[in-house]
Amino acid sequence: MKPEEGPIQESTKVSGFIRGISILVLVLRIIAVFGTLGSALAMGTTDETLPFSTQAVIFQAQYDDIPTFRFFVIANATVCGYLAVSIPMAIYHVIRVTSAKSRALLIFFDTIMLALLTAGASSATAVVYLAHKGNSSANWLAICRQFQNFCERITGSLIGSFAAVFIFVLLIPFSGLILTRQR
Repeated sequence: MKPEEGPIQESTKVSGFIRGISILVLVLRIIAVFGTLGSALAMGTTDETLPFSTQAVIFQAQYDDIPTFRFFVIANATVCGYLAVSIPMAIYHVIRVTSAKSRALLIFFDTIMLALLTAGASSATAVVYLAHKGNSSANWLAICRQFQNFCERITGSLIGSFAAVFIFVLLIPFSGLILTRQR
């Protein structure tokens, strides 16, 4: 016969579940810090000068020539800073599994950061697409044929940023799940 579970055993199971999800949230935050930091650094240090430039004419591509890329760097750096500041709170949530108000506050700020990061990554993606494909109806030439290193770096920086977007898409429901499990 299986003995019935008492309130203490049930509370311990819920507490263990919440602690496990809290550890997962902490790990995801740390991974997202590296994704956003890498994206900001990769985009922010991207420039290329074509080898056949002369003193009179220099063909150069820099990230800060395009305002969308500047916004991308600022958005990723802001989100990276927020994530770094939120890590101690995530550690606190691993220790104190019953803290509901601070979890709700993190969900609120996570949602804002998700919107900011998505806006930065999406706008940069549109420009990267034009850099790769161009637009024949607007007579915009694809620059990636000439500036291959530049395009590889800006495309790579999008990967880290969209990985962080995906992590935020996971963080918010996990944090909400923890709030619903608390009594």
